[in-house]
Amino acid sequence: MTFDFHPEADEEFVQAVAYYESCDPGLGLDFSREVYSTIRNAVDYPAMWQEFESGVRRCLVHRFPYGVLYSIKPDGIFILAVMHLHRDPDYWKHRLGTG
Repeated sequence: MTFDFHPEADEEFVQAVAYYESCDPGLGLDFSREVYSTIRNAVDYPAMWQEFESGVRRCLVHRFPYGVLYSIKPDGIFILAVMHLHRDPDYWKHRLGTG
C-alpha cells in the first residue's frame, strides 16, 4: 500500500515542520519523523484505527499533539489532514471527496 496527501494536508504538514524547526533546531525533523512513522502505521494497518468521521480514520502522532486523518483507498491511504489536536476539529471537512 501507498499514501498520498491532499494538497492542503501536505501544506499544513510542511508548515508544522517549519514551526517546530523555528522553535528548536532539529525539532522539525523529529516532528516529521513522528508523522511519517504514524503514516507508516496507517499504511501497514489501515483499518486498525476507529473512524473519526464516516470513512475517515485518525491515527495519533507520538510526542506531538497531532493526528493524521486519512481515508482508505483501494491502493493505499489518502491523508486529509495532519491536524493539530487543539484546532477546530471540523476545519478539514471541505477536503472530503477530493481524493
